Amino acid sequence: MSQVHRVVNVGTDHAGFYFAARLCNRLSDQGYDVHYYGAHAYDPDDDYPGPCYAAAYATAIAPGSLGIVIGGSGNGEQMAANIVPGIRAALVWNDETAVLARSHNDANVIAIGIRQTSESEAHRLIELFLTEPFSGEPRHVRRIHQLAVLENALRTGVCSQLGGINAELD
Repeated sequence: MSQVHRVVNVGTDHAGFYFAARLCNRLSDQGYDVHYYGAHAYDPDDDYPGPCYAAAYATAIAPGSLGIVIGGSGNGEQMAANIVPGIRAALVWNDETAVLARSHNDANVIAIGIRQTSESEAHRLIELFLTEPFSGEPRHVRRIHQLAVLENALRTGVCSQLGGINAELD
């Protein structure tokens, strides 16, 4: 295995609880340093925002780490992760979206909808994500920089001043 990212942060709610347990064991067996953010007992009424935010936050403060958030659809989990400054979470559902999330978008977190894909497919998507490098192509670097500018504008309260958005992003 040739991946560079050895630390993986996993967050889930009840929908991904059992899959996450198997995933964490599998990744640990493959040599990853896995950090789990979620319940330690199944609770059908638990919620995704806290664990997914926690996994994303852990990813944001540990450069070079990657995150995986798991839920029924992956949608809310992606939204919770994307609240964290510096996180680029991508919802993946097939091989191409998993690869492009890393190679084009330098995503540092993926969201998996475990009710939308089989467990074997989810494992494959995660492996693709963890092992795919960022291409570093100038157009992708430029776009990621633009996202960072927008994120910073939001954090610093100057979004309302971005009337000429394209000029501000360069």
